[in-house]
Amino acid sequence: MQFGIFTVGDVTADPTTGRTPTEHERIKAMVAIAQKAEEVGLDVFATGEHHNPPFVPSSPTTMLGHIAARTERLILSTSTTLITTNDPVKIAEDYAMLQHLADGRVDLMMGRGNTGPVYPWFGKDIRQGIALAVENYALLHELWRKDVVNWEGKFRTPLQSFTSTPRPLDGVPPFVWHGSIRSPEIAEQAAYYGDGFFANNIFWPKDHFRKLINLYRERYAHYGHGTPDQAVVGLGGQLFLHKNSQEAVRRFRPYFDNAPVYGHGPSLEEFTSQTPLTVGSPQEAIEKTLTFRESFGDYQRQLFLMDHAGLPLKTVLEQLDILGEEVVPVLREEMEKNRPAGVPDAPTHAARVAQALADTTGTTGATGSDSDTNTGSHSDSAHGTEEVSAS
Repeated sequence: MQFGIFTVGDVTADPTTGRTPTEHERIKAMVAIAQKAEEVGLDVFATGEHHNPPFVPSSPTTMLGHIAARTERLILSTSTTLITTNDPVKIAEDYAMLQHLADGRVDLMMGRGNTGPVYPWFGKDIRQGIALAVENYALLHELWRKDVVNWEGKFRTPLQSFTSTPRPLDGVPPFVWHGSIRSPEIAEQAAYYGDGFFANNIFWPKDHFRKLINLYRERYAHYGHGTPDQAVVGLGGQLFLHKNSQEAVRRFRPYFDNAPVYGHGPSLEEFTSQTPLTVGSPQEAIEKTLTFRESFGDYQRQLFLMDHAGLPLKTVLEQLDILGEEVVPVLREEMEKNRPAGVPDAPTHAARVAQALADTTGTTGATGSDSDTNTGSHSDSAHGTEEVSAS
């Protein structure tokens, strides 16, 4: 199982000092946070994609390429790649380039974002959001798997004898997660292709996300990729840690109360009782995170949001020390206990290359798990993408 952090890259005033970091400071802080994540033994750093204030990560591949040069082991991901408003051709080329630069330490999460005006800014219609997600990803999937593509769709100009460059590293495209907080169509899309499904369950009660994840698992099996428990699931979470629970609450409360997203709404106590947010001791974080498996089944990736709402860099780095030293080692051990043998490991480039080779030669793959899980490809059964959009 993989543990990591994700950032939305918000530029928010520190409510305890009134000071707002500059964009330059925030960008540099995100890089420092990624490097710290590797230092403390985390597996993944993921960045969002936004094109409006108060956010700064408008170019995830630029940032992740920079981080790739300063890390050795960390998997570099996105917590949103806007599949609706980015050109699939540009996504195919940008992330294949990043994949080469990072020696395969790359995957990405497709999403529609949370900013309505981004659609007209990029010449798209928000009312076509789901249809754009379906068609654009169908093209991206093909661009990474066919050397020459002839394609025609509704939302962009046709392609004739087109080859995206560079080709994916080792002939294996980056692994793709499909992220959603509300749309069953996206769970269906992830299942159809045998990709991962990421439920960023940080704002809503778990029952809502249980339905989405169960739908994804059932449809994953329907499309012939394996059993429901072999589906690849990722979850979001939020932490603020201190050895003393009361002190954690005292320190985090002003940030929570003034956060742009959930400030001035439910109380901190209400929010922690209804969502995955943990504000407390390392042991409390461990205990609450372990309940996720009870709700959603065995899963492959756990990402935590820890640098938002104006928290200063020094505090975030201290939080990562606690996470890496006191929380994640225990979670790794506990998550492995009673994990069924058929549940696949989290996807890595090396494992997927080995599986692709095994599929070609007819030998058993390195991980022993279902081939579609590792390759991210959909089965040969006769299902069209129109079935995805109709769900």
